[in-house]
Amino acid sequence: MANLPSNVHVSQHPCLLAKLSKLRSKDTPSKEVSSLVNEIGLIVGVEALGSVLSVSAGPVDQTPLGFEYQTTQVAPQNISIVPILRSGLGLVDAIQTLLPDPVPVHHLGLYREPSTLDPVEYYNNLPNHVQGAAEAAGGNKLAIILDPVIATGGTCAAAIQTLREWGAQRIIVLSVIGAEPGVRRAAAEWDQVEIWLAGIDSELTPEGMLKPGVGDVGDRLFLTIGK
Repeated sequence: MANLPSNVHVSQHPCLLAKLSKLRSKDTPSKEVSSLVNEIGLIVGVEALGSVLSVSAGPVDQTPLGFEYQTTQVAPQNISIVPILRSGLGLVDAIQTLLPDPVPVHHLGLYREPSTLDPVEYYNNLPNHVQGAAEAAGGNKLAIILDPVIATGGTCAAAIQTLREWGAQRIIVLSVIGAEPGVRRAAAEWDQVEIWLAGIDSELTPEGMLKPGVGDVGDRLFLTIGK
């Protein structure tokens, strides 16, 4: 594999690679697919958030024994999770688990037009989803896009552009797997985006599916294979 852009990070965690291998199997049932996607999200999320977050001192609190201590908070505190429907929903719980406090979840619905493979937005519940709305509301410092499979990169790039126009100041994309050309396309969309993945495949089929890939994660999660 050729050198990837500096804002693309592919994990080499042994447990993660073993879980990705299990996820690839056609014999892995939907319940286990859901568990694997969540577990992969936890590992990739730990690595990504450890890189982009910092700590700051919070207010003084007391332990159950009455001793005072300095609390610790993460920075930035203005964080949003943005899953791309449907498959991005499979990663939401993992990221909420990692963050010390719950953060808002804003859904983006995007699908690929079958003949052109171009992204089409059909749902957007970003608050006041117009250009600059986040900046007007005080700024959304970090948006976390959840896109389990980056194929052509068009959907991910469109989501990045939408959040950029919304006013996000920095974006990280968490993904299970991506195709190298699509990952490069998404990574080039903006200089304030970083992409974190469990693995990369080099090829796409003519239909825009990863080869060997993991199939359609949304269909596998929601038992809609063959729809």
